[in-house]
Amino acid sequence: MSDHSASLVTLRQRLLQHVLTPLFVMWCLGTATTVGLAYYFTLKAFDRALLDDAFALSAHVRLQSDEPTLDLSQRELASLLFDQSEKIFFAVQRRDGSLVAGHNGLIATIVTESAVVSDTPRTDARFAFADSVHLGVPVRTVTLAPTASKPWTTIIAQTTGSRSALIERLLLYSVVPQVLLLIALAAWLLVAIGRDLAPLNRLRVALQGRDTTDLSTIPTAASSRDVAQLTDAANALLSRIQQAIQAQREFTGNVAHELRNPLAGIRALAQYGLRQSDPAVLREQLQAIAKSEIRASHLIDQLLALALADEARGQMALTQVSLNEVVEDCVTDMLQRLRQSGHSNVELTVSGLDQPLSVMANESMLKGCLTNLLNNALAYGGPGDNVIPRISISVHADANAGRIALAVVDNGPGLAPELAKQLQQRWARGQGSERMQGGAGLGLAIVVRYAELMGATFTLDKDETSGGLRASLALRQAELAA
Repeated sequence: MSDHSASLVTLRQRLLQHVLTPLFVMWCLGTATTVGLAYYFTLKAFDRALLDDAFALSAHVRLQSDEPTLDLSQRELASLLFDQSEKIFFAVQRRDGSLVAGHNGLIATIVTESAVVSDTPRTDARFAFADSVHLGVPVRTVTLAPTASKPWTTIIAQTTGSRSALIERLLLYSVVPQVLLLIALAAWLLVAIGRDLAPLNRLRVALQGRDTTDLSTIPTAASSRDVAQLTDAANALLSRIQQAIQAQREFTGNVAHELRNPLAGIRALAQYGLRQSDPAVLREQLQAIAKSEIRASHLIDQLLALALADEARGQMALTQVSLNEVVEDCVTDMLQRLRQSGHSNVELTVSGLDQPLSVMANESMLKGCLTNLLNNALAYGGPGDNVIPRISISVHADANAGRIALAVVDNGPGLAPELAKQLQQRWARGQGSERMQGGAGLGLAIVVRYAELMGATFTLDKDETSGGLRASLALRQAELAA
């Protein structure tokens, strides 16, 4: 494991972080909202009870000679203001602030018009709540403002120990269970994510435990579609690597096997020529060496073409190619090679290119296909001695099917149907006289591979007109060239 990968967090940690972080934030917000609402409504309930005591106390105040007096005995007052857990203080004050009854030191809260509470049935009364300190103890006070019918101020103060304890218990009972639920959820997520990521760990272990020669398929045992797709992608990659390695091994074996004979022949011819002193024999040996070199060069070109075709599998980009130009270049090259080799008695015709045609293909591969088909027709498609070989290139466009058929036809003996598929394999060579040196049985195999890469269809059958072999390549038609 590299230092960089060791410093990274695991996928399990990343998933837990992405799940638990927003969950914790939402839990905090929800808990704060719940506690805030509970505190607000608890305070409202205590305040309402305190307000009821103030109204009850104010109802027992009477005016005697325009002077307010509290019409309650000590026993009745203790019963009215009884609270099992809190201390209650009260004061009834005149308008000038002098005390009528109750405890000294209670300060009345200034009551404004906005302090009127609409949910009370006493709509004519004004009151206000406040938090203060009395005798060194925090208290909650309510002040009833004087009115025209009740020209006195009523103050009730209650200690806040019970309501603080209630808020603390509410906070404890609401937060602790949620914390436990959050911990349980995190544990469950840890187990569930680990179980879902187990196939990934098995895939990692399976890949780490393999050596460079093991390219077998990884067993698919996934619990989710993503893991299954990842396993399939890894298997597809292993398959492509195996195909590439197989192609390299095959290419290496082909080169070692096929070049051994021509190179050995060239070496034998050269050694034999070195022992001769006759110029005619030396010339004959040099000509034989040149022919062997042609065959070896042709074989190397074809092996490299197959190797490049294997390497380009799945990566071929097709473009619009002018079929007229490709046919013209291949025919020109063929005529030049025929003149150089002395085979001028070959009739070569082209038909079907009266209009510009273009196909979707790779230009170099299309030229390679046509060149190999022409070489094959020249090497194996001759009718025999004293008969001129006739090779025709015909082009037929099928607009309905969107295809253009490029066919090379010879006037040779043709081909039995059972041999058509066999000759498309590597190193398969047709029977008959070779008119060109260097045949290795790879030409049709190259055409088949190139056709596959270009999305074309290659067929071998008998031509009804000439009786010879017809090699046809069906290409996808592109837009007509301007």
